[in-house]
Amino acid sequence: MPLAYPQRASIPRPTLPDTLVLAAVALLLLAGAAGRVPALAVVALAGAASCALAGARLSRLIAVPPPTPAPVPTRSRAARRRAAPPRRVAVLLDAAVVTAGLTAAVLPLAEPGRRSAVVVSGLAASAALFVAGLPPAARRPRPSARVRLRGAVDATAAGLGLVLAGWLLLPRDALDPPVRFAVAVVLGGLALAVLMVLTGPQRRTGAARCRGGAALTLSGLVVLAVLQTGTAPERAALVSVPPLVGGVLLTAAGARRATRPEPDPPAPPTRVWPRAVVPAAAAVAAVGWQLRDGGPPDLTAVLLALALAPPLVLRDLLRAHDPAQPTGPGDPPVGHRPADPDRSGAPVDRPALLRALAALRNAPAPAGALLVVDLDGPGPASDGHQGREDVLAEVLRRARAVVGPRDLLADVTATGFAVVTEVGPVLAYALGTRLLAALTEPYRAAGGLLRLRAGIGLAEIGNGGPEDVLRQADLARRRAVQLGRDRVEWYDAYLEEQLVRRLDLERELPGAVARGEFDLVYQPVLDLTDRQPVGTEALLRWRSPVLGTVLPAEFLPVAEDLDIVGELGCWVLDRACRQLAAWSAGSRQLWMAVNVTVRELTSPDFVPRTAAVLDAYGLSPDRLVVEVAEPRVGAELPTVVARLAGLRSLGVRTALDDFRAEHASLAQLRRLPIDLLKVGPQLVDPADPQRPLIDVVVNVGDRLGLDIVAEELESASLVDGARGAGCRYGQGFALARPATAERVEAYFEEFPSASR
Repeated sequence: MPLAYPQRASIPRPTLPDTLVLAAVALLLLAGAAGRVPALAVVALAGAASCALAGARLSRLIAVPPPTPAPVPTRSRAARRRAAPPRRVAVLLDAAVVTAGLTAAVLPLAEPGRRSAVVVSGLAASAALFVAGLPPAARRPRPSARVRLRGAVDATAAGLGLVLAGWLLLPRDALDPPVRFAVAVVLGGLALAVLMVLTGPQRRTGAARCRGGAALTLSGLVVLAVLQTGTAPERAALVSVPPLVGGVLLTAAGARRATRPEPDPPAPPTRVWPRAVVPAAAAVAAVGWQLRDGGPPDLTAVLLALALAPPLVLRDLLRAHDPAQPTGPGDPPVGHRPADPDRSGAPVDRPALLRALAALRNAPAPAGALLVVDLDGPGPASDGHQGREDVLAEVLRRARAVVGPRDLLADVTATGFAVVTEVGPVLAYALGTRLLAALTEPYRAAGGLLRLRAGIGLAEIGNGGPEDVLRQADLARRRAVQLGRDRVEWYDAYLEEQLVRRLDLERELPGAVARGEFDLVYQPVLDLTDRQPVGTEALLRWRSPVLGTVLPAEFLPVAEDLDIVGELGCWVLDRACRQLAAWSAGSRQLWMAVNVTVRELTSPDFVPRTAAVLDAYGLSPDRLVVEVAEPRVGAELPTVVARLAGLRSLGVRTALDDFRAEHASLAQLRRLPIDLLKVGPQLVDPADPQRPLIDVVVNVGDRLGLDIVAEELESASLVDGARGAGCRYGQGFALARPATAERVEAYFEEFPSASR
């Protein structure tokens, strides 16, 4: 659902290298302004340092191109195609940044008469590389003609103000009037591009940041080129440093986001006030600067100032007649709007929703809630465009029948809508359940009956400003979708932490194998009769430089959603077998247990791939144990049985992990071709109510020829309980902790006779 809110987790924070470079640039600028360091040396050092940092980051993107991410519910097909631009984007942007840095670095070495030509050449080369390498912008819904006209008028007014500022600030003695005007237009256009990109609805995307960074970098080079052509003091070159440094760093940050497999950030509202304030402030400052120097106003400045009047008047007229714009800070509360658009049948837009939230937030007794409704999409299931429109119309009719007369219905789209209500959170939750019941009833489409599924997120209005509440409700909506829809989820801070963590995992997990971030640790398995090691279990760990150490229980569900479990499984099997071969080269003959998911096990190539790995390392198949978790076997039982049988035909041993000892599990046990049965500590704990079930499990295991392994034994009493219950093997912290291969090998040295 295209709701606009600031996604705080995606706002980049300065890293240590950025902070160091910016601090060094600030010190250089202070030294240059004080005359301690030559200005061109400051330009060279600042440009070289920032471009080296940005170029190094872009080079890393070239060296390790991110894989194409798997589809997730919040991504459109076009967004997934844009998520991983080709490597040439990073290559060309890297070349553009390096060219800009070299231009600044070699400037002090050039002869004074040739410096202008050097900068112009570097400017032309950088501009060409930027144009060729900028990533494509995300496609957004085409706005209405009125919105496009208002945007064009705003851009015209802002552009004229920036051109006027450039004309007044450029040195008049150093440049001929035509050249001065052309440079003012170029600088004004670049400044306008930066302003429009960094205040527009796509400002959080990587493509927008790349464009803003490119425009800033080129602005710095243009200023530098102009200052080398005339009699301007050398210290004036320091003006080019901030846009040059900021531009290359912003370009690198945008390229990283554009080439990472992240979900498209939601489109926030356009920031209108900077587009009006920044050009006006620049023009006023430039006029004041000229008056300070005592220069009379010239004809070009007067004409530019007069040209500003028509777009400013037209902009005010358009806003005065725009019903979507607020009329002032005291908007009437929800339910008291004359001719409110949602009363006439058409939903209100992103601005009216925010005003309604602000009105309730600023009321004498703040109350109310926001509900964000997400539907599973009637488009593919309906019969053509007309059928889709009929279903959406019925969705709108049902929603209006449920919401109260004082509630505001907003932003109805192909995938959902939002409701602002004045009632408290409990009644708002009841409203959400009524909406859920109404919207999930069957719809009559051209092809028959159609059923939709809905997920609803709820947030209280008193929890922050309008954009915060909108973000909170949409996060709750995402959680409802992740949990399978047909539910209402209430926002809380823990929910936000979970969702932000999930987004971080989805961003960092793809490509982690290629970056060498995974590792295996090994936990010994001991015979409980003589405490001799008989094998090890390979345990996967993700050592992320961004997220720290992440355990499989957290990242494997994400890997399944991203469809990269197969990649992880191939790496684990190869690494574990390689380590087993190294241990088997001596006198030790221990087994190696490897965990696999049901999805990995049921893939058609799993058995032949396992045979190929064993053959590659010259391993006896009975030294490999393949473990699968019992709770997830039931849904794919026939295929799981076939794959386990295929592994046993190779000689590979099989194990059932996390056995629950329920009646259905015991009945299912007879169908599974396994050699080992792993049970949890609750079955062998004398104080646990499930303790009597271990006798049943051991008896069934004896009849089926299974060896019982008790896992997670973290105390001596659990070890004694497992041995007394008849479990043959055990593993856990009380016996041996997971460790690296080198430490486990040293542990084995304490048992010279360990060769089972």
